[in-house]
Amino acid sequence: MLGTGIMGAPMARNARAAGLDVRVWNRTREKAEAIEGVEVAGSPEEAVAGAEVVVTMLADTDAVTAAMEDGGALAAMADDAVWLQMSTVGIAGTEALAALAEERGVPFVDAPVLGTKAPAEKGALTVLASGPDDVRERCEPLFEAVGVKTQWLGPAGTATRAKLVLNHWVLGLTEAVAETVALAEALDIDPQLYLDAIEGGPLDSGYAQMKGGAIIARSFEPSFTLALARKDAGLVLEAAERHEHEAALAEVVERQMAKAIEAGHGDEDMAATYWASRP
Repeated sequence: MLGTGIMGAPMARNARAAGLDVRVWNRTREKAEAIEGVEVAGSPEEAVAGAEVVVTMLADTDAVTAAMEDGGALAAMADDAVWLQMSTVGIAGTEALAALAEERGVPFVDAPVLGTKAPAEKGALTVLASGPDDVRERCEPLFEAVGVKTQWLGPAGTATRAKLVLNHWVLGLTEAVAETVALAEALDIDPQLYLDAIEGGPLDSGYAQMKGGAIIARSFEPSFTLALARKDAGLVLEAAERHEHEAALAEVVERQMAKAIEAGHGDEDMAATYWASRP
């Protein structure tokens, strides 16, 4: 597994707990060494040598390319190995990485996940998978170890497009919650009233309660960082422009998240977009 950050580390732990042999690499070696029971490699090339399945869970297209191409991992993969690209890299990124896999002649599975730190730790992610039908069986042990559900969606690239649609909803919901809390405070209304009023009814959302509660408590320990959320909002906008679709809400979300990052909150949880709505 290449990448042992907020998502990659718990995925590696769960894969090992499921009985899979796991070798990991991370640019910051200390993060990889903190995972018990796995073999830590000194380079991407070393990490993938002899592996049946290679997983990339890295921040963006550049990071994946750096590991797979510049770091020698793609060249070092066995001819019968499968590349599970589980990072969220957008449409153009997925196409570029799939092209690298095709040049090398290895099967490429586009498999981003739904969920953040807590579901990853519990092995409760949802895997959106797309790729060749004949490699599904080889992917299932890893998918079952890290998630509670796998949805196969067709040819590679389909899963990424689905992930962008779902990210649009999640990011928009987070921004709406953040601005609602800020508005309540501006109007001298206890923001907890907002969460209590919707609780248990058709307007309620577990995500709204979780992010809203964190904002009210000013608790921004990262489950998924604001910097990564803004990156994902940019990928949504990139996809919308590519398909000649106006995504006005995504534009607002990206702008607000950028504002909060400029104020110094990029490494906090994405709920810290709240600070963009504060005077």
